[in-house]
Amino acid sequence: MNKLADQSSPADNQTVKGVILFIAFAAYAPAIDVFGKLATEEVPAAEITFARFLLQTILLAPIVFCRRAFTAMPSRDLVMHATRGILMAIATVFFFAALKHMPIADAISIFFVEPFLLILLGAWLLGEKVGWRRYAACAVGFIGALIVIQPSYEELGWTAALPLGTALTFAFYMILTRHLAPRSDPFAMQTYAGIAGAVFMGIVLWVGEGTGDATFDPVWPSPYYMGLLLGVGVIATSSHLLIVFASRFSPASVLAPLQYLEIVAATIYGYFIFGDFMSADKWIGVAIIIGSGLFIFWRERKLSQT
Repeated sequence: MNKLADQSSPADNQTVKGVILFIAFAAYAPAIDVFGKLATEEVPAAEITFARFLLQTILLAPIVFCRRAFTAMPSRDLVMHATRGILMAIATVFFFAALKHMPIADAISIFFVEPFLLILLGAWLLGEKVGWRRYAACAVGFIGALIVIQPSYEELGWTAALPLGTALTFAFYMILTRHLAPRSDPFAMQTYAGIAGAVFMGIVLWVGEGTGDATFDPVWPSPYYMGLLLGVGVIATSSHLLIVFASRFSPASVLAPLQYLEIVAATIYGYFIFGDFMSADKWIGVAIIIGSGLFIFWRERKLSQT
């Protein structure tokens, strides 16, 4: 028995490391949303987003300099890196604006239509081949999202659709990430995104100052809320590093299904911190989203093996 255990390959051990790191990410990452939701009691969503990207830049820039990962690049790549950061900033504003009014688990569940949008955009923009089974799974997944949205829409109106805006914007962000990743250092990519996101949100806050808008008019936070903003930036940056290292150890086909553990973690956080728990009909919608997503991952893995 011990002899068999000793015969596990180094590749298997690496995969297990990646899985453990990704599970840690899935359990840890929704804490960003906890800190963000608490911060929205006083701080506008755009300002929380600015703090998140500013801290990401401050935390990652020294690592990038030490790795000497800042390199000259074509102006076209520079524009794409900047666009990627701006898209991520917009997605983050949408999500924090939603969290001001919605339970964390609801918002994250709706956001998980992103893999479906990514497939559709990949077919449209990159010419990736998508069969009818995956198109059907995308359609079913969207139905699941509508089931989750419906009760919130009756109460909140179009605010309930903000996580869909996050999912769509993030899908475009991922298209650019796919294009740039093969020739870019992952730490440098996130630093470029942090710089672009912080500059963009700084301009947005400058324009929004004095308007009285609850999303865009900046405030000077009290020490407690400054601490929450610090938490958002540190957790967002460190949780991304968990993904980076997990991806180095394990293939995406192994890690992708584990992302749905975020919904479980978000539900636990939401219940114990905010007293939120999804109703039975919303859980049906979540189950449909997860089932559709897992089918797509299974189908893509099967196709990659043929």
